[in-house]
Amino acid sequence: MITCGEEKYKVWLQRKKIGDDILLILGGGEKPHIGSMVLCEPGKNPQVLKLHGHYDDVVLKPLAKAACLKFKVTVVAIGGVHIDNATKEEINILVKNCKTLIKKL
Repeated sequence: MITCGEEKYKVWLQRKKIGDDILLILGGGEKPHIGSMVLCEPGKNPQVLKLHGHYDDVVLKPLAKAACLKFKVTVVAIGGVHIDNATKEEINILVKNCKTLIKKL
């Protein structure tokens, strides 16, 4: 597991191998959850599935794309990050921390 940030801004990423493919599980904030899922196949556009009112695909999509490009396998990224009543600044911190996880893949 890799992590970035501290306290309620901490995000984490688990990577599981399923055959040659990869499952990425993202969580963090005060209430990790499943808000979105992204499927990315080499050479194809990512497919996004998200729950109503959730925007976790904003960080899951670039995460799945980066892993797919790096490892050249099918990647599924799933999860969610949440802080109750988050301000725009807090959301930006979480997004920044999620982007840092991409660099640590």
